[in-house]
Amino acid sequence: MERQGSDRIGEIERSIIKKYRKSIWCRFTRAVREYELIRDGDKIAVCISGGKDSMLMAKLFQELKRHGKNNFELVFLVMDPGYREENRKLIESNAALLDIPITVFETEIFDAVVSVENSPCYLCARMRRGYLYANAKALGCNKIALGHHYDDVIETILMGMLYGAQIETMMPKLHSQNFEGMELIRPMYLIREADIKAWCACHDLRFLRCACRFTGDCAEGVKSSKREEMKELLVQLRARSDVIEQNIFNSVKNVNLNKVLGYKKDGMTHYFLDEYEII
Repeated sequence: MERQGSDRIGEIERSIIKKYRKSIWCRFTRAVREYELIRDGDKIAVCISGGKDSMLMAKLFQELKRHGKNNFELVFLVMDPGYREENRKLIESNAALLDIPITVFETEIFDAVVSVENSPCYLCARMRRGYLYANAKALGCNKIALGHHYDDVIETILMGMLYGAQIETMMPKLHSQNFEGMELIRPMYLIREADIKAWCACHDLRFLRCACRFTGDCAEGVKSSKREEMKELLVQLRARSDVIEQNIFNSVKNVNLNKVLGYKKDGMTHYFLDEYEII
């Protein structure tokens, strides 16, 4: 039995470097290089929610540590916000299967937001982020890594335009405003969700899709707010052209400030008329 387990984890790890080298591994290492996400001496808290994205991210970091040249440390951090017992066990069993040495800490976030009527998901997300920063810092980490991928990025751009009347994106890294010296990085930034799903299916891996205590188990057929709408819209756009998604992604790095009515920077709002008469 132990031999079978060893063989399986070896196969899973080799597939990242070989079978999924182009679609997953190279996109991961490209993001690390292009956005300068890791520096020598970093201690990174790899934040694991139990879903497919964060679990794959943990394996990618292990491979980078094994094959890379950066001198950095890793902590695989799992926050339990009040999971049901079966969900907590699934996270722990997957971590054991994938040979990920997790550090778990518990909070009562689900209990704290249970009576919130307006935007409980927003409050939950903010509280999660704060707890992750605080616990990572207590462990001596200077960075937390989250498993947001390419599709999350373009969905965020669309949501901002269509529902927020703004043009902005999910950044590949940013400094924490509330925890001095801490930084958030997103090394899955260039990886497509379809390729993550393909990796999971290849190894018959089952991860949490959603462990929210108030929406049930969130099985595959359940819709969740505006992000699901964006996913459906992108499917339609993809059918029209295979360059639209890339163009959405590139649009936020090709902003022409001479052709926008206004923009915000460092809390200040700038309007095109402010400099219109300056020649």
